[in-house]
Amino acid sequence: MRAIKQLDEWLAKAESGFLVFLLFLMVFLAFGQVILRNFFNSGLLWTDLFLRQLVLWVGFLGASLAVRERRHISIDVLPQLIPVPYKPFVQLLVNFCAGLISVFLTVAAWKFVRLEMEFPIILFLDLPTWIFQTILPFSFGLISLRYFLHVLDDSIKLWKKK
Repeated sequence: MRAIKQLDEWLAKAESGFLVFLLFLMVFLAFGQVILRNFFNSGLLWTDLFLRQLVLWVGFLGASLAVRERRHISIDVLPQLIPVPYKPFVQLLVNFCAGLISVFLTVAAWKFVRLEMEFPIILFLDLPTWIFQTILPFSFGLISLRYFLHVLDDSIKLWKKK
């Protein structure tokens, strides 16, 4: 369990660093585009498409980190209605179901990327779209791993309480 948590910490640091790089790149490219358009009446044709792809990457990497920190979007109506002693069990079930759904999404995303690889569409600069779509199975895989780590961690905590 300790090795898995260390791997998760390493992944979180790598994700955070990459996320900072992507955000810096997005700001730099967007600012550069504004300067080119306003002062030189030109611009780079591929920049807007690339920025859209970077938004996708930032969003999915951010979602993965949010799940790690247990700060993801959730609906908290049900937990308010459940008696306090049952809340940990419900949270365990919710995390397990979310992890399972994320596994299904990982598989579907991987199939989607493989299909894009078979019939490549060039997005810009001779780069096919599937390169940018690899974030989908990667991030859903990380999200499912992190939900299952929460299930494992919460199960251990529940077991120690008894």
